[in-house]
Amino acid sequence: MKFFFDNTMSRKVVGALQVLDSSQQIVHLTARFPADTPDAEWISTLSAEEDWIIISGDVRITRNPGERAAWLESRLLAFFLAKGWTNQPLWEQAWRFVKWWPRIVEQAAWMKPPAGFIVPLKDSKLEQVRI
Repeated sequence: MKFFFDNTMSRKVVGALQVLDSSQQIVHLTARFPADTPDAEWISTLSAEEDWIIISGDVRITRNPGERAAWLESRLLAFFLAKGWTNQPLWEQAWRFVKWWPRIVEQAAWMKPPAGFIVPLKDSKLEQVRI
């Protein structure tokens, strides 16, 4: 599977995941695009390549009409980090996300896009985004 992390996730955490799970293709936004690339632009590019799974801390993508439309039209699977994730210190964010990683990979393996999930900071269940 191919996982694409936007700028809301630390490149260090993404780098750690690349080492910990070499069976997946794991890419940070800055490896492919300038850091300030608008969401709709990178979503569109990934859509054309197909089979990408988005990991984003920008849950507004699920609510902002333009970004939501770009995501839904992309037909990409997405996991959005719930409020609070991006405010965590690096080590806190890292251990919490590594703990979630097997569940995210498992969910991504059987879910058909377009679909989205909210990854809670402390709860134990993914919440499906209404499409």
